[in-house]
Amino acid sequence: MKLDIEQYRMVKEALHERANLLEIAPHLSAPLPIMLPIYKWWQLPYYWVGIKLYDLVAGSNCLKSSYVLSKSRALEHFPMLQKDKLVGAIVYYDGQHNDARMNLAIALTAARYGAATANYMEVMSLLKKTDPKTGKERVSGARCKDVLTGEEFDVRAKCVINATGPFTDTVRKMDDKDAAAICQPSAGVHIVMPGYYSPESMGLLDPATSDGRVIFFLPWQKMTIAGTTDTPTDVTHHPIPSEEDINFILNEVRNYLSCDVEVRRGDVLAAWSGIRPLVTDPKSADTQSISRNHVVDISESGLITIAGGKWTTYRSMAEDTINAAVKTHNLKAGPSKTVGLFLQGGKDWSPTLYIRLVQDYGLESEVAQHLAATYGDKAFEVAKMASVTGKRWPIVGVRLVSEFPYIEAEVKYGIKEYACTAVDMISRRTRLAFLNVQAAEEALPRIVELMGRELSWGDSKKKEELETARKFLYYEMGYKSRSEQLTDHSEISLLPSDIDRYKKRFHKFDADQKGFITIVDVQRVLESISVQMDENTLHEILNEVDLNKNGQVELNEFLQLMSAVQKGRVSGSRLAILMKTAEENLDRRVPIPVDRSCGGL
Repeated sequence: MKLDIEQYRMVKEALHERANLLEIAPHLSAPLPIMLPIYKWWQLPYYWVGIKLYDLVAGSNCLKSSYVLSKSRALEHFPMLQKDKLVGAIVYYDGQHNDARMNLAIALTAARYGAATANYMEVMSLLKKTDPKTGKERVSGARCKDVLTGEEFDVRAKCVINATGPFTDTVRKMDDKDAAAICQPSAGVHIVMPGYYSPESMGLLDPATSDGRVIFFLPWQKMTIAGTTDTPTDVTHHPIPSEEDINFILNEVRNYLSCDVEVRRGDVLAAWSGIRPLVTDPKSADTQSISRNHVVDISESGLITIAGGKWTTYRSMAEDTINAAVKTHNLKAGPSKTVGLFLQGGKDWSPTLYIRLVQDYGLESEVAQHLAATYGDKAFEVAKMASVTGKRWPIVGVRLVSEFPYIEAEVKYGIKEYACTAVDMISRRTRLAFLNVQAAEEALPRIVELMGRELSWGDSKKKEELETARKFLYYEMGYKSRSEQLTDHSEISLLPSDIDRYKKRFHKFDADQKGFITIVDVQRVLESISVQMDENTLHEILNEVDLNKNGQVELNEFLQLMSAVQKGRVSGSRLAILMKTAEENLDRRVPIPVDRSCGGL
C-alpha cells in the first residue's frame, strides 16, 4: 500500500516459497481460507484492494482467489462471529503447516542426503587458525558439548555457519567479543482453545487490534489456536507465557465473537511463548531499524551468520547462506536443487492414503488420518509398530490418551526420529503438549515407560524424565497459569442463592456433615446411582480440587471451585460436572407421591 519495493520483493519471495512448501510437504501443509471481518463500510474497499494486490503479487502461486462475503454469508461460514455492526467480510487464502513436524522433516531429509545431524549439541567456543596467506585468524570449527552426556569434542570445518535464531549474537560474540548485537528478540504468546471456538476450515484475522497488533484465530489440529503478542524479551531457553499476554489475546478474541459464545479463561488448554529473532542489518546505515527480510552477514574471520527471515522463506534463506559460503570459502558446489525437492514423507503421500491404513492395518479412521497427516508415506512404518488392542475394533493402535489420536507406536517411532527425552516426545514428535497440557501430563507416565524400555532407562532416569517433562508443562506450556486460576487463596464471589444451592449439592455427598468429602463419600453416592469408577480416577478428580493437599475436599474448596467455574476461570472440572450429574440423578430417584391417588396402581 505504501509502494515499498523492499516489501514487495519480500512478499513476492514469500509467496513463491509458500507454493514450494505446499508442494514438497503436502502432508504437513495445506491452504487455509482466512476471514477478515469488516465492521465499517469504508474498510471494505480498503482491505479488498490490499488483498487483491496480494493475489496479484502471488501470480501463478496464488492458492485461490480472494473474495467478498455479505454479512449473512460471513455468518454462515463463521457462525460464532460478532453480528452487531458487521458489514461483511473478505476471505483470502494462506498456508498453514505443522511447524515442529516440518522442522523434523527437513532435518531427516538432510540426513538422508548425507548430512550429519546431531541434536542436544551446544557450541562452547569457536576454533580458529591463522591463514598463512593473509596472517589473519579464520574460523575453522567449533568446540561442542553433548548436553545429555556432558562430553566435549572439537568439530573441524572449512566453513562455519551461525544459524541459531535468538542466540545469533551469542555465537557472533564468540567470534568477536566486540561485535555489535544485531538480534532484537521479541516474545510471541499463543494459546490453544477447544475446537468449537472456530469453524473446522475457516480462520479469522484482525489486522488492527486495540493496540495495533495483529491477532489471528485459526483452526489447528482440530483445536483453535489464537495469537499473537509482540513484546521485547531477553533470550532464554525456557520462555514462559505471561498471564497478562494470555488475557490480552482472550480480550481481543471476545471482541470478535458473538456474545452467545462465552470466552472463558478456563478454556485455555495450553499456552506458550516463542522468541522471534528480529534483526537489524549490520551493513545498513540505520542500524536501529528492524530488517523485514533475512540478513546474511560474513565476519572478518569468515563466520557466516544467517538471521531474521521467517518460517515460509527458510529454503531461500538457506540457499542465500550456502551461496555466500561457497563464494567466501571457495567451496565446490553445484546450483541449489531444493526447489521441488520432496521432504520426508511427502513423495508418495495422497489425500486418500489414510484409507489404506484403515483397510490394511485395522486402525481407527481418526488415528489413520492423523498418521497420514503427520508422517506422510512413512505412516505405514508407524502402523507396523502399532500394538494389538484386543478389541473387535480397532484391531491395532492403542491410544496414549483417549481424546487424541496419538498412539503408543509413535513413541517407538519417535526414537527412530532422534527423540531423546520425554519433552521431545510430547512437544516435538507429537503435539500433545501444545494441544492440551492436562492430557500431556496424563500420557507422560506411559510415554516414559515406553521410552525407558526402548532406551534402557533405569528407574532414576525415568523419574528424572518425568519430573523434567512435568516442569516443562508447568512453566513453559501454561499449566502454571492454568492451575493458578484455582488456589487456596481464590476468592469466593457467589450470590447467596448460589452458595445455598452449592451447599445442598455438597451435603448430598457429605452425608455425615463432616465439612469435607473424601473418595469414600463420592463412591457411596456413585454406587447409589449405579455408576462405577475406579479408585485411582476418583483420587485424580479430587486431587484437582484438593487445594491444601490433605486428601479431602472441604466445603470452602468446593465453593472456590464453583466460583471459578462461574467466572470462567476454570472449565471442564471433572468434580464439578460429576457432582452436578450425580445430584440430578439423585433428584430424579425421589419417589412420586401417590397418596392422592389412594395408593392405586
